[in-house]
Amino acid sequence: MVLPTYVLEETPMLARMLFLPAALTACLPIVACRADGKAKEASSTATTDGASAMSTQATPPNATPVNPPAKSLTAEELRERKAKLTPEQYRVTQRSGTEPPYRNAYVDQHAPGIYVDIVSGEPLFSSKEKFESGTGWPSFYAPLEPANIATKSDREYGMTRTEVRSKMADSHLGHVFDDGPAPTGLRYCMNSASMRFVPAERLTIEGYGQYAKLFPDVKQVEQ
Repeated sequence: MVLPTYVLEETPMLARMLFLPAALTACLPIVACRADGKAKEASSTATTDGASAMSTQATPPNATPVNPPAKSLTAEELRERKAKLTPEQYRVTQRSGTEPPYRNAYVDQHAPGIYVDIVSGEPLFSSKEKFESGTGWPSFYAPLEPANIATKSDREYGMTRTEVRSKMADSHLGHVFDDGPAPTGLRYCMNSASMRFVPAERLTIEGYGQYAKLFPDVKQVEQ
């Protein structure tokens, strides 16, 4: 028996676990980001070599297009950049998809740096505002550049949520909820596939030198 998506969204978690077939309950962690449930208590993230290595392995260099930041892009330039996306990146950013929880590139990324739009390269979030939400997706309590973020009402799945998109590229990024930590009380629940991580030591060489001051203890590489 296959239940409609809205039924899964509105069914209490305990009832799902007790009565739904295993094939259905295996998909239920996805609801954590789609529903307005309370995130686990936030904890500050620490930089670890192991976590950085894990994220590096999860996203091979040749799988993520490196698009430099742009102040503006023509429709043709946007099409060219979108053509370089992986199938998963295209599904998430252009078709408002959601990647699997915990099985994505940046959920365990704790290295210092910023996150930029995978298409336009516009700065979106910083590791300074990243926290452990326990949902399985990278979460932030505030954007790095609010002007690069657009929100809209999303009424899919039988509920009302606030969708988050990038301003220039109009990429689907995820959703924002009001159950985050101080000081904003917000949780930007993002898809790793919508973003590219720029390590703090490469900010200047990749065109994001204005953000190097956020990480004064990190030496910028020259090549």
